Amino acid sequence: MSHPEPVKKNDMTQTAPVDMKDIVALCKRRGFIFPASDIYGGINGFWDYGPLGTELKNNIRDHWWKAMVITPPIGPDGEPLQIVGLDTSIIQNPRSWEASGHVGGFNDPMVDCKESKKRYRADHILAFLPKDGEGAALAFDKDADSAEIDQRLKKLAKGRPQSDYNILTLDKVPVEQFPSIVGPDVKTPGTLTEPRQFNMMFHTFVGAASGDENKAYLRPETCAGIFLNFKNVVDSSRVRMPFGIAQIGKAFRNEVTPRNFIFRSREFEQMELEWFCHPDEHEKWFEFWVEQRKAWWKSIGMDMARFYFNDIEKAELAHYSSRTIDIEYLFPFSAPDFDELEGIAHRGAFDLTQHQDFSGQKLDYLDPVTNERYLPHVIEPSTGLTRALLAVLCDAYTPDPNRPSGVYLNFHPALAPKKAAILPLTAKDDHVPAATKLYMALREHFPVDLDIKQNIGKRYARQDEIGTPFCFTIDDQTNTDQTVTVRHRNTMKQERIGMDHALDYMRQNMSTATGH
Repeated sequence: MSHPEPVKKNDMTQTAPVDMKDIVALCKRRGFIFPASDIYGGINGFWDYGPLGTELKNNIRDHWWKAMVITPPIGPDGEPLQIVGLDTSIIQNPRSWEASGHVGGFNDPMVDCKESKKRYRADHILAFLPKDGEGAALAFDKDADSAEIDQRLKKLAKGRPQSDYNILTLDKVPVEQFPSIVGPDVKTPGTLTEPRQFNMMFHTFVGAASGDENKAYLRPETCAGIFLNFKNVVDSSRVRMPFGIAQIGKAFRNEVTPRNFIFRSREFEQMELEWFCHPDEHEKWFEFWVEQRKAWWKSIGMDMARFYFNDIEKAELAHYSSRTIDIEYLFPFSAPDFDELEGIAHRGAFDLTQHQDFSGQKLDYLDPVTNERYLPHVIEPSTGLTRALLAVLCDAYTPDPNRPSGVYLNFHPALAPKKAAILPLTAKDDHVPAATKLYMALREHFPVDLDIKQNIGKRYARQDEIGTPFCFTIDDQTNTDQTVTVRHRNTMKQERIGMDHALDYMRQNMSTATGH
Protein backbone atom coordinates (compact mmCIF):
# COMPACT_ATOMS: atom_id res chain seq x y z
CA MET A 1 0.00 0.00 0.00
CA SER A 2 1.30 3.45 -0.86
CA HIS A 3 1.05 5.92 2.00
CA PRO A 4 2.59 9.39 2.33
CA GLU A 5 5.80 9.79 4.25
CA PRO A 6 4.62 11.45 7.48
CA VAL A 7 6.77 12.35 10.40
CA LYS A 8 7.62 9.21 12.33
CA LYS A 9 5.24 8.31 15.09
CA ASN A 10 6.77 8.64 18.55
CA ASP A 11 9.71 10.59 17.11
CA MET A 12 10.47 12.69 20.18
CA THR A 13 12.14 15.38 18.07
CA GLN A 14 8.80 16.20 16.47
CA THR A 15 7.12 19.15 18.17
CA ALA A 16 3.76 20.77 17.77
CA PRO A 17 3.72 23.50 15.13
CA VAL A 18 1.94 25.96 17.44
CA ASP A 19 0.65 26.35 20.99
CA MET A 20 -2.97 25.26 21.41
CA LYS A 21 -3.84 28.13 23.76
CA ASP A 22 -3.01 30.63 21.00
CA ILE A 23 -5.40 28.91 18.60
CA VAL A 24 -8.16 28.82 21.21
CA ALA A 25 -7.68 32.53 21.94
CA LEU A 26 -7.81 33.47 18.26
CA CYS A 27 -10.95 31.37 17.75
CA LYS A 28 -12.84 33.34 20.39
CA ARG A 29 -11.36 36.74 19.50
CA ARG A 30 -12.22 36.46 15.81
CA GLY A 31 -15.54 34.65 16.08
CA PHE A 32 -14.74 31.08 15.08
CA ILE A 33 -15.70 29.17 18.24
CA PHE A 34 -17.22 30.20 21.58
CA PRO A 35 -17.93 28.19 24.75
CA ALA A 36 -21.61 27.24 24.75
CA SER A 37 -23.69 29.29 27.22
CA ASP A 38 -20.67 31.54 27.66
CA ILE A 39 -22.51 34.27 29.63
CA TYR A 40 -23.49 31.64 32.21
CA GLY A 41 -19.98 30.29 32.58
CA GLY A 42 -20.26 27.70 29.82
CA ILE A 43 -21.12 23.99 29.94
CA ASN A 44 -18.31 21.49 29.70
CA GLY A 45 -18.10 19.57 26.43
CA PHE A 46 -20.33 21.86 24.36
CA TRP A 47 -19.33 24.60 21.91
CA ASP A 48 -20.97 27.23 19.73
CA TYR A 49 -19.66 28.12 16.30
CA GLY A 50 -19.48 31.84 15.59
CA PRO A 51 -19.96 33.64 12.26
CA LEU A 52 -16.58 32.60 10.82
CA GLY A 53 -16.57 29.15 12.43
CA THR A 54 -19.94 28.40 10.91
CA GLU A 55 -18.69 29.38 7.44
CA LEU A 56 -15.51 27.34 7.85
CA LYS A 57 -17.43 24.29 9.06
CA ASN A 58 -19.92 24.58 6.22
CA ASN A 59 -17.09 24.85 3.69
CA ILE A 60 -15.43 21.67 4.99
CA ARG A 61 -18.79 19.91 5.01
CA ASP A 62 -19.64 21.01 1.47
CA HIS A 63 -16.20 20.05 0.16
CA TRP A 64 -16.58 16.54 1.63
CA TRP A 65 -20.14 16.20 0.32
CA LYS A 66 -19.13 17.26 -3.17
CA ALA A 67 -16.21 14.81 -3.19
CA MET A 68 -18.39 11.97 -1.95
CA VAL A 69 -21.91 12.53 -3.33
CA ILE A 70 -22.08 15.28 -5.96
CA THR A 71 -18.96 14.25 -7.90
CA PRO A 72 -17.95 10.91 -6.35
CA PRO A 73 -14.54 9.42 -7.13
CA ILE A 74 -13.74 7.49 -10.28
CA GLY A 75 -13.60 3.79 -9.47
CA PRO A 76 -10.96 1.23 -10.50
CA ASP A 77 -12.97 0.49 -13.67
CA GLY A 78 -12.77 4.13 -14.81
CA GLU A 79 -16.45 4.83 -14.06
CA PRO A 80 -17.81 7.22 -11.39
CA LEU A 81 -18.89 5.52 -8.19
CA GLN A 82 -22.53 5.40 -7.13
CA ILE A 83 -22.96 7.26 -3.84
CA VAL A 84 -26.21 8.72 -2.52
CA GLY A 85 -26.90 10.82 0.57
CA LEU A 86 -29.16 10.57 3.59
CA ASP A 87 -30.20 12.76 6.50
CA THR A 88 -31.59 10.47 9.19
CA SER A 89 -33.23 11.17 12.53
CA ILE A 90 -31.14 11.80 15.62
CA ILE A 91 -33.58 9.63 17.62
CA GLN A 92 -34.24 6.11 16.34
CA ASN A 93 -36.16 3.14 17.72
CA PRO A 94 -34.30 2.10 20.91
CA ARG A 95 -34.09 -1.48 19.61
CA SER A 96 -31.68 -0.26 16.93
CA TRP A 97 -29.13 0.59 19.65
CA GLU A 98 -29.55 -2.83 21.20
CA ALA A 99 -28.81 -4.38 17.80
CA SER A 100 -25.75 -2.21 17.24
CA GLY A 101 -24.36 -3.11 20.67
CA HIS A 102 -24.46 0.42 22.06
CA VAL A 103 -26.95 -0.27 24.87
CA GLY A 104 -24.94 -3.19 26.21
CA GLY A 105 -21.44 -2.33 25.11
CA PHE A 106 -20.98 1.41 24.52
CA ASN A 107 -19.20 1.86 27.79
CA ASP A 108 -16.01 3.38 29.12
CA PRO A 109 -14.23 2.19 32.27
CA MET A 110 -14.50 4.94 34.89
CA VAL A 111 -12.83 5.50 38.25
CA ASP A 112 -13.86 7.96 40.94
CA CYS A 113 -11.60 9.69 43.42
CA LYS A 114 -13.18 9.61 46.88
CA GLU A 115 -11.09 12.59 48.02
CA SER A 116 -11.18 15.01 45.08
CA LYS A 117 -14.69 13.86 43.97
CA LYS A 118 -13.46 13.80 40.38
CA ARG A 119 -14.27 11.10 37.86
CA TYR A 120 -11.76 9.86 35.27
CA ARG A 121 -11.77 7.58 32.27
CA ALA A 122 -9.48 4.76 33.32
CA ASP A 123 -7.93 4.50 29.87
CA HIS A 124 -7.04 8.22 30.00
CA ILE A 125 -5.02 7.89 33.22
CA LEU A 126 -1.44 6.61 33.33
CA ALA A 127 -0.36 4.64 36.40
CA PHE A 128 3.35 4.76 37.25
CA LEU A 129 4.04 1.49 39.10
CA PRO A 130 7.45 1.12 40.82
CA LYS A 131 9.40 -1.66 39.15
CA ASP A 132 10.87 -2.73 42.49
CA GLY A 133 7.47 -2.74 44.19
CA GLU A 134 8.66 -0.21 46.77
CA GLY A 135 6.78 3.01 47.49
CA ALA A 136 3.55 4.42 46.15
CA ALA A 137 2.37 4.30 42.60
CA LEU A 138 1.30 7.61 41.06
CA ALA A 139 -1.41 8.34 38.52
CA PHE A 140 -1.23 11.07 35.86
CA ASP A 141 -3.49 12.40 33.16
CA LYS A 142 -2.26 10.92 29.88
CA ASP A 143 -1.80 14.45 28.48
CA ALA A 144 0.61 15.43 31.27
CA ASP A 145 4.01 16.38 29.87
CA SER A 146 7.31 15.03 31.11
CA ALA A 147 8.10 18.16 33.15
CA GLU A 148 4.79 17.92 35.03
CA ILE A 149 5.43 14.26 35.77
CA ASP A 150 8.96 14.91 37.03
CA GLN A 151 7.75 17.74 39.26
CA ARG A 152 5.11 15.54 40.91
CA LEU A 153 7.53 12.63 41.28
CA LYS A 154 9.90 15.02 43.02
CA LYS A 155 7.21 16.06 45.50
CA LEU A 156 5.62 12.69 46.18
CA ALA A 157 8.25 10.08 45.30
CA LYS A 158 11.52 11.70 46.36
CA GLY A 159 12.44 12.47 42.77
CA ARG A 160 12.57 8.90 41.50
CA PRO A 161 13.15 8.97 37.72
CA GLN A 162 10.44 7.87 35.33
CA SER A 163 12.65 4.96 34.28
CA ASP A 164 12.02 3.38 37.72
CA TYR A 165 8.38 2.79 36.83
CA ASN A 166 6.30 0.50 34.67
CA ILE A 167 3.62 2.61 33.00
CA LEU A 168 0.12 1.28 32.31
CA THR A 169 -3.21 2.91 31.68
CA LEU A 170 -5.35 2.59 34.79
CA ASP A 171 -7.80 0.17 33.17
CA LYS A 172 -4.92 -2.32 32.72
CA VAL A 173 -3.80 -2.21 36.39
CA PRO A 174 -4.86 -5.17 38.58
CA VAL A 175 -7.47 -3.99 41.09
CA GLU A 176 -5.44 -5.32 44.02
CA GLN A 177 -2.86 -2.58 43.29
CA PHE A 178 -5.37 0.28 43.50
CA PRO A 179 -4.89 0.88 47.27
CA SER A 180 -1.27 1.84 46.60
CA ILE A 181 -2.03 4.36 43.80
CA VAL A 182 -1.99 8.11 44.42
CA GLY A 183 -4.70 9.65 42.22
CA PRO A 184 -3.98 12.49 39.75
CA ASP A 185 -5.26 15.31 41.99
CA VAL A 186 -4.45 14.09 45.51
CA LYS A 187 -1.38 13.37 47.65
CA THR A 188 -2.39 10.17 49.43
CA PRO A 189 -2.85 6.64 48.04
CA GLY A 190 -6.01 4.56 48.07
CA THR A 191 -8.58 7.19 47.01
CA LEU A 192 -9.43 5.70 43.62
CA THR A 193 -12.34 3.31 43.18
CA GLU A 194 -12.08 0.22 41.01
CA PRO A 195 -13.01 0.82 37.35
CA ARG A 196 -16.67 0.39 36.46
CA GLN A 197 -18.45 0.72 33.16
CA PHE A 198 -20.30 3.92 32.27
CA ASN A 199 -22.66 4.07 29.28
CA MET A 200 -21.95 7.13 27.13
CA MET A 201 -25.33 7.53 25.42
CA PHE A 202 -27.59 10.46 26.29
CA HIS A 203 -31.11 9.29 26.95
CA THR A 204 -34.42 11.10 26.70
CA PHE A 205 -38.10 10.22 26.76
CA VAL A 206 -40.48 10.20 23.82
CA GLY A 207 -43.98 11.41 24.62
CA ALA A 208 -45.50 12.71 27.85
CA ALA A 209 -44.52 9.85 30.16
CA SER A 210 -40.99 9.31 31.45
CA GLY A 211 -40.98 5.59 32.15
CA ASP A 212 -38.61 3.01 30.71
CA GLU A 213 -41.16 2.12 28.03
CA ASN A 214 -40.72 5.63 26.55
CA LYS A 215 -36.95 5.79 26.92
CA ALA A 216 -34.96 6.69 23.81
CA TYR A 217 -31.41 7.75 23.02
CA LEU A 218 -29.66 10.51 21.13
CA ARG A 219 -27.55 8.79 18.50
CA PRO A 220 -23.90 8.31 19.47
CA GLU A 221 -22.88 8.01 15.80
CA THR A 222 -24.48 8.70 12.41
CA CYS A 223 -23.81 5.38 10.69
CA ALA A 224 -26.74 3.53 12.30
CA GLY A 225 -29.28 5.56 10.31
CA ILE A 226 -27.52 4.48 7.12
CA PHE A 227 -27.74 0.77 7.95
CA LEU A 228 -31.39 1.12 9.02
CA ASN A 229 -32.18 2.62 5.60
CA PHE A 230 -30.12 0.20 3.49
CA LYS A 231 -33.21 -1.62 2.19
CA ASN A 232 -35.11 1.65 1.62
CA VAL A 233 -32.27 2.99 -0.51
CA VAL A 234 -31.91 -0.20 -2.55
CA ASP A 235 -35.67 -0.35 -3.17
CA SER A 236 -36.15 3.33 -4.00
CA SER A 237 -32.92 4.31 -5.75
CA ARG A 238 -31.24 3.05 -8.89
CA VAL A 239 -28.13 1.87 -7.09
CA ARG A 240 -26.38 -1.40 -7.79
CA MET A 241 -23.61 -3.11 -5.88
CA PRO A 242 -21.06 -1.75 -5.12
CA PHE A 243 -22.43 1.59 -3.94
CA GLY A 244 -22.18 4.01 -1.04
CA ILE A 245 -24.49 5.90 1.29
CA ALA A 246 -23.17 9.10 2.87
CA GLN A 247 -24.45 11.18 5.76
CA ILE A 248 -23.37 14.28 7.65
CA GLY A 249 -24.99 15.01 10.98
CA LYS A 250 -24.78 15.52 14.71
CA ALA A 251 -23.98 12.83 17.23
CA PHE A 252 -23.90 12.89 21.02
CA ARG A 253 -21.70 11.10 23.55
CA ASN A 254 -21.79 11.72 27.26
CA GLU A 255 -18.01 11.97 27.55
CA VAL A 256 -17.00 12.05 31.18
CA THR A 257 -13.81 13.95 30.43
CA PRO A 258 -14.28 16.09 27.30
CA ARG A 259 -10.93 17.64 26.48
CA ASN A 260 -8.64 19.49 24.13
CA PHE A 261 -11.02 22.21 22.96
CA ILE A 262 -13.44 20.76 20.37
CA PHE A 263 -11.40 17.58 19.81
CA ARG A 264 -13.44 15.52 22.26
CA SER A 265 -16.83 17.04 23.02
CA ARG A 266 -20.27 15.81 23.97
CA GLU A 267 -22.03 17.19 20.89
CA PHE A 268 -20.21 16.91 17.57
CA GLU A 269 -20.74 16.33 13.87
CA GLN A 270 -19.66 13.42 11.71
CA MET A 271 -19.14 12.88 8.00
CA GLU A 272 -19.56 9.18 7.29
CA LEU A 273 -19.64 6.97 4.23
CA GLU A 274 -20.77 3.35 4.27
CA TRP A 275 -19.48 1.63 1.12
CA PHE A 276 -21.34 -1.61 0.40
CA CYS A 277 -19.57 -4.23 -1.69
CA HIS A 278 -19.46 -7.93 -2.46
CA PRO A 279 -17.74 -9.86 0.37
CA ASP A 280 -15.03 -11.06 -2.03
CA GLU A 281 -14.06 -7.49 -2.96
CA HIS A 282 -13.58 -5.85 0.43
CA GLU A 283 -9.76 -5.80 0.27
CA LYS A 284 -9.75 -3.98 -3.07
CA TRP A 285 -12.22 -1.37 -1.83
CA PHE A 286 -10.44 -0.90 1.48
CA GLU A 287 -7.23 0.03 -0.34
CA PHE A 288 -9.21 2.26 -2.70
CA TRP A 289 -10.77 4.28 0.10
CA VAL A 290 -7.49 4.71 1.98
CA GLU A 291 -6.01 6.33 -1.13
CA GLN A 292 -9.13 8.43 -1.75
CA ARG A 293 -9.20 9.80 1.77
CA LYS A 294 -5.50 10.60 1.62
CA ALA A 295 -6.14 12.52 -1.60
CA TRP A 296 -9.05 14.42 -0.04
CA TRP A 297 -7.03 15.71 2.91
CA LYS A 298 -4.34 16.79 0.49
CA SER A 299 -6.93 18.52 -1.72
CA ILE A 300 -7.94 20.89 1.08
CA GLY A 301 -4.36 22.06 1.53
CA MET A 302 -3.37 20.05 4.60
CA ASP A 303 0.31 19.53 5.37
CA MET A 304 0.65 15.78 4.83
CA ALA A 305 3.89 15.71 6.83
CA ARG A 306 1.66 16.11 9.91
CA PHE A 307 -0.33 12.95 9.10
CA TYR A 308 0.24 9.37 10.20
CA PHE A 309 -1.59 6.35 8.78
CA ASN A 310 -1.89 3.92 11.67
CA ASP A 311 -2.69 0.35 10.61
CA ILE A 312 -4.31 -0.89 13.82
CA GLU A 313 -2.92 -4.12 15.22
CA LYS A 314 -5.34 -7.06 15.16
CA ALA A 315 -5.42 -7.28 18.95
CA GLU A 316 -6.62 -3.66 19.14
CA LEU A 317 -9.34 -3.86 16.46
CA ALA A 318 -13.01 -3.39 17.24
CA HIS A 319 -14.80 -6.74 17.42
CA TYR A 320 -16.58 -6.17 14.08
CA SER A 321 -13.50 -5.09 12.13
CA SER A 322 -10.95 -7.24 10.34
CA ARG A 323 -8.88 -4.18 9.44
CA THR A 324 -8.84 -0.50 10.38
CA ILE A 325 -6.52 2.34 9.48
CA ASP A 326 -6.70 5.43 11.64
CA ILE A 327 -5.69 8.63 9.88
CA GLU A 328 -3.96 10.57 12.65
CA TYR A 329 -2.83 14.19 12.82
CA LEU A 330 -0.12 15.96 14.78
CA PHE A 331 -2.31 18.17 16.95
CA PRO A 332 -0.54 20.70 19.21
CA PHE A 333 -1.95 18.99 22.31
CA SER A 334 -0.82 15.51 21.22
CA ALA A 335 2.71 16.31 20.00
CA PRO A 336 5.14 14.65 19.73
CA ASP A 337 2.52 11.96 19.14
CA PHE A 338 -0.56 11.96 16.91
CA ASP A 339 -4.28 11.66 17.58
CA GLU A 340 -7.14 10.27 15.55
CA LEU A 341 -8.71 12.37 12.82
CA GLU A 342 -10.50 9.74 10.71
CA GLY A 343 -11.02 6.00 10.77
CA ILE A 344 -11.28 3.71 7.75
CA ALA A 345 -12.70 0.38 8.85
CA HIS A 346 -13.72 -2.87 7.22
CA ARG A 347 -16.89 -3.55 9.22
CA GLY A 348 -17.72 -6.79 7.43
CA ALA A 349 -21.43 -7.64 7.42
CA PHE A 350 -21.78 -7.07 11.16
CA ASP A 351 -24.25 -4.16 11.11
CA LEU A 352 -26.65 -5.52 8.49
CA THR A 353 -26.56 -8.94 10.17
CA GLN A 354 -27.41 -7.47 13.57
CA HIS A 355 -30.25 -5.32 12.29
CA GLN A 356 -31.61 -8.19 10.23
CA ASP A 357 -31.62 -10.47 13.29
CA PHE A 358 -33.15 -7.91 15.65
CA SER A 359 -35.75 -6.50 13.25
CA GLY A 360 -36.75 -9.72 11.51
CA GLN A 361 -36.47 -7.91 8.16
CA LYS A 362 -34.38 -9.40 5.34
CA LEU A 363 -31.54 -7.02 4.49
CA ASP A 364 -29.61 -9.13 2.03
CA TYR A 365 -28.92 -7.91 -1.50
CA LEU A 366 -30.10 -9.71 -4.65
CA ASP A 367 -27.79 -9.19 -7.61
CA PRO A 368 -30.10 -8.61 -10.61
CA VAL A 369 -27.50 -9.98 -13.03
CA THR A 370 -26.26 -13.13 -11.29
CA ASN A 371 -29.24 -13.73 -8.97
CA GLU A 372 -26.75 -14.14 -6.14
CA ARG A 373 -28.13 -13.15 -2.74
CA TYR A 374 -25.75 -11.98 -0.01
CA LEU A 375 -25.21 -9.56 2.86
CA PRO A 376 -22.75 -6.95 1.61
CA HIS A 377 -19.54 -6.12 3.42
CA VAL A 378 -18.95 -2.51 4.42
CA ILE A 379 -15.95 -0.21 4.20
CA GLU A 380 -16.46 2.85 6.39
CA PRO A 381 -14.43 6.07 6.11
CA SER A 382 -15.67 8.01 9.14
CA THR A 383 -14.54 11.58 9.83
CA GLY A 384 -15.50 13.98 12.57
CA LEU A 385 -16.53 17.24 10.93
CA THR A 386 -15.80 19.27 14.04
CA ARG A 387 -12.52 17.39 14.54
CA ALA A 388 -11.65 18.09 10.89
CA LEU A 389 -12.33 21.78 11.53
CA LEU A 390 -9.90 21.70 14.46
CA ALA A 391 -7.21 20.06 12.32
CA VAL A 392 -7.74 22.65 9.57
CA LEU A 393 -7.37 25.48 12.11
CA CYS A 394 -4.21 23.96 13.59
CA ASP A 395 -2.74 23.36 10.13
CA ALA A 396 -3.55 26.88 8.94
CA TYR A 397 -2.28 28.72 12.03
CA THR A 398 1.00 30.30 10.89
CA PRO A 399 3.01 32.54 13.23
CA ASP A 400 4.77 35.39 11.38
CA PRO A 401 6.55 38.09 13.41
CA ASN A 402 7.00 40.18 10.24
CA ARG A 403 3.36 41.26 10.09
CA PRO A 404 1.31 43.37 12.51
CA SER A 405 -1.03 40.52 13.44
CA GLY A 406 1.90 38.22 14.24
CA VAL A 407 0.00 35.36 12.65
CA TYR A 408 -2.12 34.44 9.66
CA LEU A 409 -4.43 31.54 8.88
CA ASN A 410 -3.20 29.78 5.75
CA PHE A 411 -6.56 28.33 4.71
CA HIS A 412 -6.97 26.71 1.33
CA PRO A 413 -9.21 29.19 -0.55
CA ALA A 414 -11.93 26.56 -0.87
CA LEU A 415 -12.24 26.55 2.93
CA ALA A 416 -11.57 30.20 3.81
CA PRO A 417 -14.70 31.77 5.36
CA LYS A 418 -14.08 34.94 3.32
CA LYS A 419 -12.38 34.75 -0.05
CA ALA A 420 -11.61 38.47 -0.30
CA ALA A 421 -11.96 41.72 1.64
CA ILE A 422 -12.81 45.05 0.05
CA LEU A 423 -11.02 47.83 1.92
CA PRO A 424 -11.52 51.53 1.20
CA LEU A 425 -8.28 53.20 2.28
CA THR A 426 -10.27 55.70 4.30
CA ALA A 427 -13.91 56.29 5.11
CA LYS A 428 -13.94 59.23 2.67
CA ASP A 429 -16.94 59.64 0.42
CA ASP A 430 -14.78 59.10 -2.67
CA HIS A 431 -13.38 55.76 -1.42
CA VAL A 432 -16.45 54.06 0.06
CA PRO A 433 -18.73 54.22 -3.03
CA ALA A 434 -16.10 52.54 -5.24
CA ALA A 435 -15.49 49.91 -2.57
CA THR A 436 -19.21 49.27 -2.25
CA LYS A 437 -19.52 48.90 -6.02
CA LEU A 438 -16.74 46.29 -6.11
CA TYR A 439 -18.23 44.48 -3.12
CA MET A 440 -21.63 44.25 -4.80
CA ALA A 441 -20.02 42.88 -7.97
CA LEU A 442 -17.96 40.20 -6.19
CA ARG A 443 -20.47 39.03 -3.60
CA GLU A 444 -22.58 37.34 -6.26
CA HIS A 445 -19.68 34.95 -6.91
CA PHE A 446 -17.67 34.67 -3.67
CA PRO A 447 -18.16 35.28 0.05
CA VAL A 448 -16.47 38.67 0.47
CA ASP A 449 -16.17 41.19 3.27
CA LEU A 450 -16.64 44.97 2.99
CA ASP A 451 -14.51 46.35 5.83
CA ILE A 452 -14.55 50.13 6.28
CA LYS A 453 -13.66 50.87 9.92
CA GLN A 454 -10.18 51.35 11.51
CA ASN A 455 -6.90 52.16 9.82
CA ILE A 456 -5.78 50.03 6.91
CA GLY A 457 -3.03 48.24 8.90
CA LYS A 458 -5.48 46.98 11.51
CA ARG A 459 -7.86 45.83 8.81
CA TYR A 460 -5.07 43.91 7.05
CA ALA A 461 -4.23 42.32 10.42
CA ARG A 462 -7.83 41.24 10.95
CA GLN A 463 -8.06 39.69 7.49
CA ASP A 464 -4.79 37.83 8.10
CA GLU A 465 -6.16 36.43 11.36
CA ILE A 466 -9.34 35.17 9.71
CA GLY A 467 -7.48 33.73 6.73
CA THR A 468 -8.79 35.88 3.85
CA PRO A 469 -6.69 35.10 0.73
CA PHE A 470 -7.01 38.53 -0.97
CA CYS A 471 -7.54 42.16 0.04
CA PHE A 472 -8.60 44.74 -2.55
CA THR A 473 -7.79 48.29 -1.43
CA ILE A 474 -9.53 51.33 -2.93
CA ASP A 475 -7.62 54.63 -2.74
CA ASP A 476 -7.36 58.02 -4.46
CA GLN A 477 -5.88 56.46 -7.59
CA THR A 478 -8.95 54.24 -7.99
CA ASN A 479 -11.14 57.20 -8.92
CA THR A 480 -8.51 58.36 -11.39
CA ASP A 481 -7.79 55.17 -13.34
CA GLN A 482 -10.23 52.58 -11.92
CA THR A 483 -7.47 50.39 -10.50
CA VAL A 484 -7.17 48.76 -7.07
CA THR A 485 -4.32 47.30 -5.01
CA VAL A 486 -4.42 43.53 -4.43
CA ARG A 487 -2.67 42.22 -1.32
CA HIS A 488 -1.91 38.49 -1.05
CA ARG A 489 -2.38 36.97 2.39
CA ASN A 490 0.59 34.59 2.50
CA THR A 491 3.27 36.75 0.93
CA MET A 492 1.85 40.24 1.63
CA LYS A 493 2.80 40.97 -2.00
CA GLN A 494 0.84 43.86 -3.53
CA GLU A 495 0.05 44.59 -7.15
CA ARG A 496 -2.20 46.95 -9.08
CA ILE A 497 -5.01 45.66 -11.30
CA GLY A 498 -8.06 47.11 -12.99
CA MET A 499 -11.11 47.09 -10.73
CA ASP A 500 -13.19 45.45 -13.46
CA HIS A 501 -10.65 42.58 -13.58
CA ALA A 502 -11.00 41.71 -9.86
CA LEU A 503 -13.42 38.82 -10.43
CA ASP A 504 -11.27 37.19 -13.11
CA TYR A 505 -8.18 37.77 -10.97
CA MET A 506 -9.75 35.87 -8.07
CA ARG A 507 -10.82 32.99 -10.28
CA GLN A 508 -7.33 32.69 -11.76
CA ASN A 509 -5.45 32.91 -8.46
CA MET A 510 -7.62 30.98 -6.01
CA SER A 511 -5.79 27.68 -6.55
CA THR A 512 -2.38 29.22 -5.78
CA ALA A 513 -3.41 31.18 -2.68
CA THR A 514 -2.31 28.50 -0.21
CA GLY A 515 1.23 27.79 0.94
CA HIS A 516 1.00 23.98 1.27
